[in-house]
Amino acid sequence: MDTYKSTLSLRLSDELGKSANEKMTNIVFKLAETQSQDAFVSSCSAFGKFRPEFLVKIWSEVEELKKRPTSIPVPSAAPVTAPQPVKRARIELEVEEDEKLGSTKSKKISSAAQKKLDEIRARRRQKGDKEVFKRSRLEDGNDEVVVEREKRVDTKPEVSQSIYNVDGSLRESDITPKDIKRRDTRGGDSRGAKGDSGRRYQSQEEIELDREWYMNDEMGHQEDDWNDQVALEERTESKLKSVLSRKGNKMRENDLWEQNQMSGGGVMSGEAQQYDAMDEVDNAIHISVNNLIPPFLDGQQVFTRQKDPVSAVRDVQSDLAILAKRGSQLVKDRRQLRERAKQVKDASSTQGTVLGLVDEKKAEETKAEVKKEKLIEVKTEVKEDPEVESKPLTPKEARTLLPAFAVRDPLLQVIQSNQVTIVIGETGSGKTTQLTQYLYEAGYAERGMIGCTQPRRVAAMSVAQRVSQEMEVRVGQEVGYAIRFEDHTSPATKIKYLTDGILLRETLTDPTLDNYSCVIMDEAHERALNTDILLGLFRTILAKRRDLKLIVTSATMNSKRFSDFFGGAPTFTIPGRTYPVSVHHERAPVDDYVAAAVKKVLSIHVSSEVSTGDILVFMTGQEDITVTCEVLEERLQKDLDNPAPLMILPIFSQMPADLQNKIFNKAPPGVRKCIVATNIAETSLTVDGITFVVDAGYSKLKVYSPKTGMDSLQVAPISVAQAVQRSGRAGRTAKGTAYRLYTEHAEREEMYPTAIPEIQRTNLANTLLLLKSVGVTDLMKFAFMDPPPKDTIMASLYELWSLGAVDNLGNITQLGMKMSQFPMDPCLGKILIKSVDYGCSKEMLSVVAMLCVPTVFYRPPERQQEADSAREKFFVPESDHLTLLHVYTQWLHNKKSPVWCAKHFLHAKALEKAHEVREQLEQIMTTNKMHIDSCGTDWDLLRKCICAGFFHQAARVHGLGSYRNLRTLVSTQLHPTSALYGLGYLPAFVVYHELILTSKEYMSCVTSVDPAWLAEFGSCFYVLKDRTGKVDFSRKRAGLERLLEVDSKRQEEKEVKKEVKKEEKKGPGMFRKRKGF
Repeated sequence: MDTYKSTLSLRLSDELGKSANEKMTNIVFKLAETQSQDAFVSSCSAFGKFRPEFLVKIWSEVEELKKRPTSIPVPSAAPVTAPQPVKRARIELEVEEDEKLGSTKSKKISSAAQKKLDEIRARRRQKGDKEVFKRSRLEDGNDEVVVEREKRVDTKPEVSQSIYNVDGSLRESDITPKDIKRRDTRGGDSRGAKGDSGRRYQSQEEIELDREWYMNDEMGHQEDDWNDQVALEERTESKLKSVLSRKGNKMRENDLWEQNQMSGGGVMSGEAQQYDAMDEVDNAIHISVNNLIPPFLDGQQVFTRQKDPVSAVRDVQSDLAILAKRGSQLVKDRRQLRERAKQVKDASSTQGTVLGLVDEKKAEETKAEVKKEKLIEVKTEVKEDPEVESKPLTPKEARTLLPAFAVRDPLLQVIQSNQVTIVIGETGSGKTTQLTQYLYEAGYAERGMIGCTQPRRVAAMSVAQRVSQEMEVRVGQEVGYAIRFEDHTSPATKIKYLTDGILLRETLTDPTLDNYSCVIMDEAHERALNTDILLGLFRTILAKRRDLKLIVTSATMNSKRFSDFFGGAPTFTIPGRTYPVSVHHERAPVDDYVAAAVKKVLSIHVSSEVSTGDILVFMTGQEDITVTCEVLEERLQKDLDNPAPLMILPIFSQMPADLQNKIFNKAPPGVRKCIVATNIAETSLTVDGITFVVDAGYSKLKVYSPKTGMDSLQVAPISVAQAVQRSGRAGRTAKGTAYRLYTEHAEREEMYPTAIPEIQRTNLANTLLLLKSVGVTDLMKFAFMDPPPKDTIMASLYELWSLGAVDNLGNITQLGMKMSQFPMDPCLGKILIKSVDYGCSKEMLSVVAMLCVPTVFYRPPERQQEADSAREKFFVPESDHLTLLHVYTQWLHNKKSPVWCAKHFLHAKALEKAHEVREQLEQIMTTNKMHIDSCGTDWDLLRKCICAGFFHQAARVHGLGSYRNLRTLVSTQLHPTSALYGLGYLPAFVVYHELILTSKEYMSCVTSVDPAWLAEFGSCFYVLKDRTGKVDFSRKRAGLERLLEVDSKRQEEKEVKKEVKKEEKKGPGMFRKRKGF
């Protein structure tokens, strides 16, 4: 080992052209022992410019050294049998080690592959020589010496030319007979037990993926796993430990610098120590942040009548607001218990051992037997229930039983007589599914399509399927739907269900909506952002098109607001099947709303007969719901003697659709249902049989802060209108009772009359860009039902100005018009447009498409460590964006194989969605005459292009694991799943996609950038300066010149030799013509 290190030291010094450095040799050797091949190559770039093939060779040699032990224990997961040969055991151990480290070992390859690899190396050497010549010609007065870093040799995985797969195995075309023999020793085909298990997880994950795709916001960025806060913090701490060694090395280098200075001044004796001069140069440069204000935002121009920001709570000092901020103590206690149980389980875990494998197999067999027994019980119960055996109604027969059917003719008469009609109806009245069919039967589809907007994607899809069943047609023919990146319509479509965001984008190409004869704005009372914008645009469209009919459907709340907004439009009420509901308030404020809800449910269940009806409990979110269900089950068993059966069913938006449907099933005889739900049960779902409602009085609200540029999910008191809506759930089938866990005073003084519209609590950059693109120049003249706050509009316009979407006068630019063509955030639209200039649009399309779908990684609870290891194999250490690109390209390279996805813990369906999104984005670029080019493996161009779109969201490292936004100074940190932890150190400057506030502030999707790029693209914000505060790059230039001095001298010698040869060829001559004559 020592002999190899001494040889390694000489080879490193020859490679860098420096004297031998024992410290650097030890670090390089340690990195080669502990890191994967890609991470090792990336980490070593910090010491100097190594050739990648040189580092790969060193890594392979260290791997060979690790294989030399003579005695190797033979593991076996089977019962004790005859011992296996030692040679086979060694190979299996090496395979296990490869899977843990994510390494790609150096293996024997075919002659064709070797020839291809030699060609790549030759091109890289030639490229490196050109780069040396370019640097030697830099002049002292050229600032580019300072701003542009030397172009490093690409260390990314060669996606298109690599002979290895992502798991380190050779491609099938390049596998030699020796490699085939070795693969057989691993245990046969890779689609073994693990593959089958992966497929089981995959089927369940596909269901959850569909739910996440259709339940998320229409224009929202898909987020990663942010829910489990305890696990999140643990993973963050473990990741930070990996960068502690890097921080220690940095401190030691600083000590060496001080010793050198003291030795040079004669204070202390000893030889000068070596340290990295580039660190000193980098630290000498910092970014100064300017706060430039464009002329149209100087405070003289007024954009809105709402000057003050709208708070999420009416009174921050009220009892409801204080309890909402504090949260439930019962939930906190349960969280701590789960955390302790997890620690105990991890401490005594046998996962990965022989015993653990046996236990897992037994657990799976037991689970299968229990599942089989439960299935038999359910089938028996169903057969015993005579009502279940009754023939269900056909869709056509069910139509006649809806309340809307009884008022069909009067409703059509009101619509015929008025251009705008406000229709009021409870959830389940049939206004969504029947109104479009009534208009179709009345002949409105002859003049154009009948459109019906929905605030959520899942509603547009599911309602279209239901209506197509009732009309006995296929989805996509007479009845279709359109959501972002999905369009299931055809020229034959007459009834079109679509999200409000899609209709808003259609106004870009069809400002007066000539393709529609009638538009229904469904669920308008929810006051979604796009719904409010469409209502304002319809004020203008209806004035131009007198033949267009607009129908606004709403619940009982807010109906007068809509009528007044459209000049006193008539209101038509669909009578519902409601019964009186008695409301009860608490006499004093409760200390813990979860504990109070549990107590109230038990009181109802004990004091009333089961036949009187089921119970519906309103909670804030998934954690509150889970704890409520757990405590209810425990109290039923411990505190009550022989209680009546109570079926406890949770429901929240993140729950798979098949589990949500359980709440609609009728309970067995003698059993009461208790449904614990979020505000999804207020209007979106209707459950028959509910006669008791327990209302905690809170809900989660997404709030945007323009000062920090951050979205946060806050628990806030509901509005009075929401309280009325919740109480009404108890009177659907019989007389009901509603218990509100707050006082009458709190309802009267501490709650808003109606919910805060989304337009007053969200980022408006994308919305304002759309308004500018359709010709809205003066926001004061736009018909907002509720105007957005001044700070939000100013922040959104400032963001658009910094991106170049609007000019100094606030008018939309040509770049802004191009950005508005893409159905996504302006930042993503800009990086697609910029990618055309940098010649990397092919790769950037894949990056943006991956950002528009739910996360492609999944972590089964039983195999989280395996999933994390598989994820790390895809890491591109400089960027989370490029990691997504790496996943996508490897998926294409493996022919979109679902088996490959299951093996690497990837969502096959999410990748398919990304592929569909990419095709549509490419079509938009082609339509707008944007060239699609590839940058090959030069992924630094991609990082620079990403910086061009997100420079306004830049952060600098501030302590271990912490970053601080350059403009807002908001402290945040990397998510533990970020690929940047693979660097072994935290990069100085990063840009991020967005900030997410949970228990801490986390950056979502991060890329490391050069500070010079920030100054180049964000010149309105950033200026590079040295420590004296001057924009002077002499010290940076000096550092680069010291590092490139050897190359410069060699180049000068070559130039002199060329000149001498030229003179010799010309020969002697007295009258040779000189320059200037």
